[in-house]
Amino acid sequence: MPEAATLRCAAVQFEHRPDDKPYNLAQVREHAGRAAADGVQMIAFPEMCVVGYWHLRRHPAERLRELAEPLTGPSVTAVRELAAEHGIGIGVGFLEAGEDRRLFNSYAVCLPDGAVHRHRKLHAFEHEAISSGDGYTVFDTPWGVRMGILICWDNNLVENVRATALLGASVLVAPHQTGGTASRSPHGMKPIPLPLWDGRHRDREAVEAAFRGPDGRGWLMRWLPARAHDNGLFVLFSNGVGRDDDEVRTGNAMILDPYGRILAETWAAEDARVTADLDLGLLPLSTGRRWMRGRRPELYDILTRRTGEERDPRTARFSPDPVPPSSLA
Repeated sequence: MPEAATLRCAAVQFEHRPDDKPYNLAQVREHAGRAAADGVQMIAFPEMCVVGYWHLRRHPAERLRELAEPLTGPSVTAVRELAAEHGIGIGVGFLEAGEDRRLFNSYAVCLPDGAVHRHRKLHAFEHEAISSGDGYTVFDTPWGVRMGILICWDNNLVENVRATALLGASVLVAPHQTGGTASRSPHGMKPIPLPLWDGRHRDREAVEAAFRGPDGRGWLMRWLPARAHDNGLFVLFSNGVGRDDDEVRTGNAMILDPYGRILAETWAAEDARVTADLDLGLLPLSTGRRWMRGRRPELYDILTRRTGEERDPRTARFSPDPVPPSSLA
C-alpha cells in the first residue's frame, strides 16, 4: 500500500490499577474510542498497562503465571476487537504466558485489519521469572508505514533503536513505565515523593513541576530526542503516570518527529492523551536517515563482540557495583 502523506497518532499516559485487568482495559477502551472520534489512526498505551507493572516484582512466580495470558488470550483479543471496531491501531502492554511456562513483558499492536504484532522486551528486569525476548519487531501497517516496537529499557540501549531503524521502521512505538525511579547513577533520575502525588489535588503545580524536572521530563530530554533524531524516526512515547507500587511515574507522554522535535507533550498530573499528525514527508531527508547512509559497517565488528563485562538485565539494572571501562584491545 502506498505510504500516506500524514499519520494521525496518539500516546497515552494513565495510572493503572495493579492486577485489575477489567479497570485497565476500560481505560484503554475509553481512550481508544475518544481517539478514534478525533481521527487518530494509531494509539499507543504504556508498558504492561493491562495488568500493572512495578508491583509485579513482589508477586511469587505462580501468581505471575495466574495473571499472564497468551497472545491469543482474552485481553489482547479484546483489544484486537476494539481496533477492528474503531478502525484504528492500538498498542498495549501485557504479561505474556509464553512457551514452556516462560513469562514475558510483552506489547501487542493490534491493527484495524486484524493483524497483531507482538514484541517481547529485550531487557526484562522486573522479576526473575520474567524472561527477555530475543528479537526485534518491525512490521508493515495498513497506512504504508513500517513500525517498530521497543519497550522501556530497550530504548536506552542505542543499538536497539538503530537496529529497528535499519529494519525499516519509520515510527517507533516506545511504551514505558519510567520517571521517578531510584537510579543507581548519582546524577540519574530519583524518586518523586509519594505524598507529592497524593496531594496533587491540593497542589497540582508542585507535582507538575516535579514531572517537568530532572526526575521526569528533564531526564527524558537527555536521550529520547536523540533516539528519534539519530535514526530518522517518529517516536510515540507512552508512559504510566501516578502511583506505581512504591514509586510515582511521571507521565510526560509525547510524540517526537525524526528531527527529535516534540510535536505534542503533556506533564499533566493525571491520565492524559497527546495527539499529533506525523508529516511523513519529513522522513526521506531527515538528518538521521542521511547519516545512516554514511555508515561503514566494516568498522562495527566491535559492537557484536562480547567484552566480558556483559551482565543479565537484572544484574545490570540493580547492581551497585561500579562499571569499569570496556576494553577489546
